[in-house]
Amino acid sequence: MKLSVSVRTAAAGAVATATLLAGGTASAGAAPAPAQRAAAAPDIPVANVKAHLSRLQSIATANGGNRAHGRPGYQASLTYLKDQLDAAGFTTRVQQFTASGRTGYNLVADWPGGDSEHVLMVGAHLDGVTSGPAINDNGSGSAAVLETALAVARTGYQPSSHLRFAWWGAEELGLVGSRYYVAQLSSADRSRIDGYLNFDMIGSPNPGYFVYDDDPVIEKTFKDYFAGIGVPTEIETEGDGRSDHASFKNAGVPVGGLFTGASRTKTTAQARKWGGTAGRAFDRCYHSSCDTTANIDDTALNRNSDAIAHTVWELSQ
Repeated sequence: MKLSVSVRTAAAGAVATATLLAGGTASAGAAPAPAQRAAAAPDIPVANVKAHLSRLQSIATANGGNRAHGRPGYQASLTYLKDQLDAAGFTTRVQQFTASGRTGYNLVADWPGGDSEHVLMVGAHLDGVTSGPAINDNGSGSAAVLETALAVARTGYQPSSHLRFAWWGAEELGLVGSRYYVAQLSSADRSRIDGYLNFDMIGSPNPGYFVYDDDPVIEKTFKDYFAGIGVPTEIETEGDGRSDHASFKNAGVPVGGLFTGASRTKTTAQARKWGGTAGRAFDRCYHSSCDTTANIDDTALNRNSDAIAHTVWELSQ
């Protein structure tokens, strides 16, 4: 991962300290600059995230029971997010592609300001399968990323890095939307992306707390957050390479993310660690019609939403 502004500053300070300890001199006549405290991320109200999920559920109900690629429910979902982001002051654009004979769409939202040479991206897939409303997979990640973006606007946050949020289409067909986005980037634009954070299923009803083990800086930032609230984590293996971070990772972009589990079974050790029910899937409604707003664990959704905001704030300043 290219060093973010805050990490670069810390690294520079460490080099200066090492020089002095080795008997060298710092810049002549220059007093050490005082350390600047990083702004703390705001709490993400889980009620707001759940309100977005309720809206996505209503959209699915009104459009044949799903929000799948190429279907009216997906288009309505994208319109709902875009309207929220436009009203909050983001610069949005819709990227169009074709998959399985249907038109698909990505939604990309840029927060004005920040160093355009150092971009932090945050994303989630917005589409679901045709068999249900897709509230945990992946309304949960989409809603939490949306609410984090809206928190950036509410607080008037001015990060050092440029912030870009994205919602991908046709992930369920093989990461089609995110692959298309990455393929359209020039090599210079790819090199400007310091990191991509992915959130796919973060409210599973029998949750685990899994962290991607890709970029070490991103991984540590997530792990430190959960350690700080007393929640143990494990390395994510069930969905490794099966969500949109793979599109960026394959292009050489540092990636990371969170996951609460899908069809795999929670072990006895994991139930002791996290609560919930051993011998039962993390999400029994994975890719099913019962993936509704009733299929969400509020505590997991709340913790993961706050972890997203924390990591965005930490890595962008």
